[in-house]
Amino acid sequence: MAHFLDLKEFSEEMILGVIQQAALMKAAQNEGLPTDLLPEKVLTMIFEKPSTRTRLSFEIGMKQLGGHAVYVKGDEVGLGARESVEDVARVVSRYSDYIMLRTFSHETLLRFAAAATVPVINGLTDKAHPCQAMTDLMTILENKPLSDDLKVVFVGDGNNVCESLIEIMDKVGVQVTVACPKGYEPVLHLDKAKIEHDVMTAVTNADVIYTDVWVSMGQDDEREARLNAFKPYQVTMDVLKQAKDDVIFMHCLPAERDFEVTNDVMESAHSVVFDQAENRMHAQKAILTLLGGELYEQ
Repeated sequence: MAHFLDLKEFSEEMILGVIQQAALMKAAQNEGLPTDLLPEKVLTMIFEKPSTRTRLSFEIGMKQLGGHAVYVKGDEVGLGARESVEDVARVVSRYSDYIMLRTFSHETLLRFAAAATVPVINGLTDKAHPCQAMTDLMTILENKPLSDDLKVVFVGDGNNVCESLIEIMDKVGVQVTVACPKGYEPVLHLDKAKIEHDVMTAVTNADVIYTDVWVSMGQDDEREARLNAFKPYQVTMDVLKQAKDDVIFMHCLPAERDFEVTNDVMESAHSVVFDQAENRMHAQKAILTLLGGELYEQ
C-alpha cells in the first residue's frame, strides 16, 4: 500500500506522470468530460490546521472523481490527546478509502500513516507540503519548458513550502535559488539549493519568482521579528523588472498583500497565482487516482 507523505519516495518519472495525469484531467474538466475514476470512494480529511484551498480542492476534486469527502476538525479528534494517533488512524481506516491529514508535526503524520490501513496523503506538516509542490511544478510547466537553465527563485522564509519546492525541482534537475535573511534558510534540503541574501542578485534573469507569507500559522509570537527581518525581501515590481521579461510570479496563498508581495505584483500580467490555486485540485485528483491505481486516458 502506497502513501503520499514525502516527495523523496517518488522518482522523477512518477512525479512527471502525476503532473501529466493532472493536466489531462484539467483539460477534461474544461471540455466538460467526466473524470469519475473513483466512484463511491470516500476520502476522510482531518484538519489540525485550517485551510481554504486544501479543503476545497480535495473536497471538490473528490466529487469530480465520483467519490465523497468528509471534513473533520482536529479538535473533534484530539490526535494524541483525546485519543492516540494510532487508534484514530486504525479507526478512520475502517471507514475510508483514503485519508488526508493536515497537521503540525511531521512525526504525527508518520505515526498516523504507519498505523493506517488505507493510503494517507500529507496535506501539510511543519516539514513538508508535497501536494503544494506538485501543484507548483504543474503550474511552472504550464508556462515554462523544463530545462537545465530554468531559473526558479524562492524569496522569503525557508519553510515547508520552500523545502518541498526545492525537493521537487531537484527531482527534475532544476536548482532553486532561495533569497532569504540569514537564519531563515531551508534546513532539510540546504545542499540542493543555492542561498542568496541579496534579493536583486537572486532574481536576476529569473524565469520564476515565488514567495510565501513571512509569518505562518503558529508563529504569531515571532511576528515583529519576522516582519523586520523580511522587510528587504518584499517582491515588488522593481524586483520583477530584474528578472526575465516573461517571468512568472507564484504564491501558494493566502497572501498578506503589501507585506511579502505588493498588490500590483499580485494583480500583474506576470502573476499565475490563481492558476496555481486552481491546480491544487487537479494535482490532488491525480495523486488520489495514483494511490487508487487508476489512470485517466483521454
